[in-house]
Formats: sequence, C-alpha cells, structure tokens
Amino acid sequence: MITFPNCKINLGLNIIAKRTDGYHDLETVFYPLQLKDAVEIIQSEKTKLSISGLPVDGNASDNLCLKAYHLLKKDFPGLPPVNIHLLKTIPLGAGLGGGSADGTFMLKLINDKFKLEIPGNDLNKYARQLGSDCPFFILNKPCFATGRGENLEEINLNLKGFKIVLIYPGIQINTGWAFSNIKSGAPTKSVKEIVKQPVSTWKDELKNDFEEPVFSKYPEIKKIKDSLYNDGTVYASMSGSGSAVYGIFNSEKTIPLLYPEKYLVKELVCQF
Repeated sequence: MITFPNCKINLGLNIIAKRTDGYHDLETVFYPLQLKDAVEIIQSEKTKLSISGLPVDGNASDNLCLKAYHLLKKDFPGLPPVNIHLLKTIPLGAGLGGGSADGTFMLKLINDKFKLEIPGNDLNKYARQLGSDCPFFILNKPCFATGRGENLEEINLNLKGFKIVLIYPGIQINTGWAFSNIKSGAPTKSVKEIVKQPVSTWKDELKNDFEEPVFSKYPEIKKIKDSLYNDGTVYASMSGSGSAVYGIFNSEKTIPLLYPEKYLVKELVCQF
C-alpha cells in the first residue's frame, strides 16, 4: 500500500515568544503544496526502512516514518512488521515540512492498511507526539496555526487562479540555529488578518521572522526572493526557517526561471 505525502509552505511566520519548555509560540498559515514524497509499506517478517531519491542524513531510527510505526505499535501490539520504503522528493532543511508529512501520512497509511479504525481526533494526538507541525498534515488544508504550530484553525483562503514557483537552492538550514537568532515579539497585525486581504497587499505586511537572520548568513537565499519580485511575483517569501523560497504568480504569467542547475525549481498550481 502506498501514499504520497505532500509538503507545505508558510504564509507569514511570526515568532511571538520563547516558552518555559524551550519551544516558541508562533503564528503562521500553513498552505499545502503538491510536491510529494512517496511512502510504501509491505507486510514483512521484520520492520525495516529503506530510502531512495534525495539523500537523508542521520540514523534511520530517527526517521519519522519509523517513529510513526513504533508509536502505533505501542497501542496496537498486534500490528505486524512492515517493510517501509520512502522515496524522497521534498528536500530536507527547506522549511517545507517534508519529514513531518512523511510521518503523519505513515500514521494514516497504517491506520488504513491494517483497519485500526483510529478516529481523526486520535490520529491528531499521535501526530502531535511526532512533531509540532505534524497535525497539519492530518487536515492538509489551509490552516492558521498557533502555539508551537500544533493548534490549528481551518481558514477560508482562495488562491485558485494563482500558481506558485518553489525554489530550493540546496542549502540546509539548522532549525535550532534559526530559532536562536530570532528576535521574538507580538506582531502589530496577525497573519490571520493579513491573509484575508488581497494577495497584492501581502508584500508590505506579511512577514517571515526567520528571513532576517537567514538572509544575513545566506545572501544567496535573499537573491532568490529578489529575483522572484523582478520576475513579477505578486508575493514572495521564504518558507518556515528556510531555505526554500516561493513566489505567488498570476496563473497566466510566464516566468523565465533562470536559476543554477543545482537548484530545485518547481512550478505548482494552487489547489485551494
């Protein structure tokens, strides 16, 4: 059985305050994009994970697909071993939530394949244990997110008629470093209010707090955002803690997309 986890971008991202538990309170809007990985599970004699596509650093035991399996195994001890194969297309360290999507879609895949009949609210609880932005991929619709990103409110956001150009320069941003260089503070206007306005007004108001430290250390990423505006984007931003940058264009706009070969460049239609 196979599933196709998609990525997300952040429409605005305000880091409001550091919490006593070491995390940060934030607000953002998560928007799903149709750049996808693939996860396949086959019942096997032993649970193991194999990965192809883009390279994935670190130990396999830290992969969220495996963590999702073992999380469910605790509560469903009769769950059989599975052979997991992950095809990575969503780049790591890009602010696109690819790892979180993989883990969350794995929860849903196991639930469906083995007919565990876990209701949506309980799946959400499992997703929260995997990571702060994992619950978003249970809903997988435009959402206003607060807290660590796990508190979600579906919003009416219509970007149909636009397309998104997504550019990843191959730079992996360490999330811990990015948070340590943030100047937190409550915004004068909430992301939730700004995204209700016409997209043409977002440029002057919709901000990503991570851009200042990331652009300072990696000016190459700032150049991507500048180039998108030069090419006529209505709005451009870095996603999450970076380094992927996106531009929202009118659907009829022709974009030159003149970037180095090492860059991942995708042109995607807005689904919502």
